[in-house]
Amino acid sequence: MGGKDAGFQPNPKAYCIHVQFALTVPTIRDRVVQTAAVLVLEPIFEADLQPEQYAYRADRSALDAVQHVHRLINTGHGQIVDADLSSYFDSVPHAQLIKSVARRIVDGAMLHLIKMWLEAPVEETDERGNKRRSTRNRDEGRGTPQGSPISPLLSNLYMRRFVLGWKKLGHEKRWKAYIVNYADDLVIGCRAGAEQALAEMRAMMSKRKLTVNETKTRVCYLPEEKFDFLGYTFGRCYSMRRRRLYLGTVPSKKRVQRICRAISDQTGRDTVRLDPKTLVETLNRMLIGWANYFCLGAVSKAYSAVDMHARRRLRRWLCDKHNEPRPGYKRFPEASLHSVYGLVQLPHRTASLPWAKA
Repeated sequence: MGGKDAGFQPNPKAYCIHVQFALTVPTIRDRVVQTAAVLVLEPIFEADLQPEQYAYRADRSALDAVQHVHRLINTGHGQIVDADLSSYFDSVPHAQLIKSVARRIVDGAMLHLIKMWLEAPVEETDERGNKRRSTRNRDEGRGTPQGSPISPLLSNLYMRRFVLGWKKLGHEKRWKAYIVNYADDLVIGCRAGAEQALAEMRAMMSKRKLTVNETKTRVCYLPEEKFDFLGYTFGRCYSMRRRRLYLGTVPSKKRVQRICRAISDQTGRDTVRLDPKTLVETLNRMLIGWANYFCLGAVSKAYSAVDMHARRRLRRWLCDKHNEPRPGYKRFPEASLHSVYGLVQLPHRTASLPWAKA
């Protein structure tokens, strides 16, 4: 693995800009060494991570976290602390994080290596090809580099301090307040005392040098209100089949809009030179991938909306490709979009999905 005496120095990480956050991409050499370190460290820390933590762990997923919240809201935990942390990954303090690592790792060389990764400069290339180095993480002593193999483990390890502290201080028992955490997403399902739980959560995060986003953090009271978590909207739903109200989930409006925008981007005029088979294969991968995640709860309405949008956009694309006047219903009827061109139909997937019959 190497250490101080091995002369290993992390290379500056490339820097990519995404819409929602900055993603650092380590060099190949760093990725290889970090991956090797993760293979050694992950089994050691896995035993320490709390059952409420679902991100970046074997045999756990975001859907498991969604189901956990679903169980909470259906077992009397109707007061929800819907928490949002400001720039969690960029805020994790190095000194406290290294202390957490050192609880299990006594090898000084490994601790030094992790510290070097945390402080490694980031190299950014602008549109003109000019390179600029940033040492913000080292200068401010905080931040885990998103995009690096070791970052998920480190971010989980630091969040563990809050989750474990919550239980050790007796807050879970006091308010029957149960945490569900996925990376930097967090909700606390309470039977009572949600306002007090929110205040305590805010104080605990501050003590750990993390910042609660006050504009996005709130207490939600079910069933009158709804809240979003990991792309799902939780709240009161109505079953047409059973003709009753129940607390459940639906794909959030934002996520439905996002997949529709992605479909629109994929079927723009700049793609009409593509072969129809190639385009439909791409659309099918997008649709099936989206539906594989959004498979819990009452999905039929969302599936129908996405399905309708996909048909409309494919028909419009075919009209543009073949110089056919829009809307093209006669030449490209709905049935042919599926039977001839092979576009998948999401509503046909609904019957076999969990909770879909609720």
